Amino acid sequence: MAERMLKFTVIDRRTPEKRAASSRDRDFHEIYADFIDAKAAEQASRCSQCGIPFCQTHCPLHNNIPDWLRMTAAGRLEEAYQLSQATNAMPEICGRICPQDRLCEGNCVIEQSGHGTVTIGAVERYINDKAWEEGWVAPLVQGPSRGQSVGVVGAGPAGLSAAERLFELGYDVTVYDRYDRPGGLLVYGIPGFKLEKDVVARRTDRLAEGGIVFKLNFEVGRDATLEDLRRTHDAVLLATGVYAAKDLPVPGAGSGGVVAALDYLTASNRKGYGDAVPAFDSGELDAQGKNVVVVGGGDTAMDCVRTAIRQGAESVTCLYRRDRENMPGSLREVQNAEEEGVVFEWLAGPRAVTGDAGRAGGVRAARMRLGPADASGRQSPEPIENGDFEIKADLVIKALGFDPEDLPTTLGSPDLEVSRAGTVKIDRRSKATNLPGVYAAGDIARGASLVVWAIRDGFDAAAAIHKQLSAPVLVAAE
Repeated sequence: MAERMLKFTVIDRRTPEKRAASSRDRDFHEIYADFIDAKAAEQASRCSQCGIPFCQTHCPLHNNIPDWLRMTAAGRLEEAYQLSQATNAMPEICGRICPQDRLCEGNCVIEQSGHGTVTIGAVERYINDKAWEEGWVAPLVQGPSRGQSVGVVGAGPAGLSAAERLFELGYDVTVYDRYDRPGGLLVYGIPGFKLEKDVVARRTDRLAEGGIVFKLNFEVGRDATLEDLRRTHDAVLLATGVYAAKDLPVPGAGSGGVVAALDYLTASNRKGYGDAVPAFDSGELDAQGKNVVVVGGGDTAMDCVRTAIRQGAESVTCLYRRDRENMPGSLREVQNAEEEGVVFEWLAGPRAVTGDAGRAGGVRAARMRLGPADASGRQSPEPIENGDFEIKADLVIKALGFDPEDLPTTLGSPDLEVSRAGTVKIDRRSKATNLPGVYAAGDIARGASLVVWAIRDGFDAAAAIHKQLSAPVLVAAE
C-alpha cells in the first residue's frame, strides 16, 4: 500500500466543494459537499505516513489517523471506518465541527513542510457518512449484564460517549437531560450549517434503540435530587456542560436587545425544528432587518454572526479585542463568515451599549493595541487614547464564553465540592467527586472546551466507573 501514499508532492490539497456564499447565506444547510470516492482516496493518498504522526498525538482521542488515511487511499473504506470509530463515539460529528486547523491538520508534517495539510477532517466525515449509507454502523449491543446501573446527568457529548461505553460493558444506563432532545450543544448550540441535526439524531437514535434509557425534560434538582439518583444507581456521572453566559461588563449591558449567545442560538435551532419560540417570533431573538453586533472571538461568536446573516440582518459586525492571529475561534470559520458578509472589527473592545428608552441602539467601542503578555502568555489588549468609535446595533449578542451553573444548588446537593471557577472538583485520574459514587466529565469538570475533549472525558470517566464498580469487594476477616 505504500506506493499509494506520499502523493503530497504531486497532488495539491483540496477540500470538498464549498457552496458559494450567495447560495448559502439564507439557509441553514451544511456548506460543504461530500467528497466523491475518487477524491477522498486522492486526498488521503497525500499523507506522508510519517514516523511520528503528530496529527494523532495532537488529537485528544489519539485517533489512528495515518492508518485510516492509508485504508481510504487503497479504497478499503469499511476498514477505514472501523479504525475511525474504534476511538471515537462521534467521528462524523468531529469531522464536521472539530477545529482541525488547531489540532490534527494544524500539526500535519507536510503542512509544516509547505505542501498543505492533508484534509483529515473532510476524509473523516466522508468515511463515516459512507458507513451510515452502506449500513456498516452496527446497532448498539449491551455487554453481558452486570446487574448494575449508572445514571448519566446530561445528554451532551461527554454524557453520550460515557453512556455508550458503559452500556457496552454491561451496565444498565439511564441518561437524564433537561432538554426535550438529546445532544446538548450539538443540538441547540451549533447551527445546522455546521452540523445538520439529522447527523446528531442518528447517533442518539442508535443509543436509544440499543437500550439506553433517555429521560428527557428531566431536571435533576427539580424532578429528582442528586441524592435520589445516588440511591437509584450504583454510580452517577455528572456531564451537564457549562451553560451560564459570561456577562458583558460595560454600561448598558442590561438594555433590551442585549442577549446571550446560547439563548440566541437555541432559539434559532428550535425554529429549525419547527418549535414554537415566542422570543423569536416577537423579534427579540431574531436578527432580521437589524444591525447586529456580536462581542467575542470564539467559535460561538462565529456561529452567532453566521446565523444573523442567514436570518436577514441589515448588517453584522464581530467585535474582538485582539487581532486575527490571536483569535481563539477557527480561522476557517472567520473566512466563511467574511465570505458571507460579516465585518470584523479587530483590536476593538466594547466600552458601552448605547441607546434610548432602555433599548440598544449602538455599541461604543475602543480601538485597542496588544500590550505585554499576561500570565497565560497572551498579549493583553490595551485601549488606545482617543480611539473610541460607534457602531449601530439593534441587537447585541454576548459571545464571551460560558461559566458553570451553581450545581450544588441546582442539583440539590450542597455537599458537592466545586472549584473557585464553579467547575466540579474531581480526582483527575479517577474522575471521582468528593461524593461517593458520583463522577464528573466534560466541560462541567474541565471548563468550557471542545466537543472532542468532552468525548475523551466521557470515555475516561466510563473506564474509571467500570474500574470502581468491577473491583472485588474485600470482606474483612472475622
